Amino acid sequence: MTYAVIALSGKQYRVREGEWLLVDRVPHDEGATFAPDVLLVGGNGDAKIGDAASGVKVQAIVTEHLLGKKVVVGKHRQRTGFRRRNGHRSRLSKIEIQSIGTTTKRAPKKDEAAAEKPKAAAKAKTAAKPRAAAKPKPKAAAKKAPAKKTPARKPATKKTEGKGE
Repeated sequence: MTYAVIALSGKQYRVREGEWLLVDRVPHDEGATFAPDVLLVGGNGDAKIGDAASGVKVQAIVTEHLLGKKVVVGKHRQRTGFRRRNGHRSRLSKIEIQSIGTTTKRAPKKDEAAAEKPKAAAKAKTAAKPRAAAKPKPKAAAKKAPAKKTPARKPATKKTEGKGE
């Protein structure tokens, strides 16, 4: 196996043993070893894709966390006096590929019937427990509020202006 394609944080990288990469920040501490997802293994004229590559394990170690190069972004709109300057530094991790190789085979799966027995026993225990009977709540009698009478409006009085007074 001379190379492998791994997936880290939504990106794919072609790696070999002994190489180091700058990748987006990984959630592991410096000096920690981790195994990224393997998508493809190839070399010597053959390639294993998908399930065939799942038996291969890639070991990587985080050598350091660092900041990327500063990127400055400037915005300008003509004749309006609009100018903005923004920038950022990417958070990166430097990882080193230690080994590309096969992993040990997984232990055979337990008998499914044996696995279901404890589950059935647990269900029987929970079913055997009597639940407290819920007391029916008395229904509140629907009380109708008496209809309020609106006070009658007094008729508007006409103001008469006396002529000549």
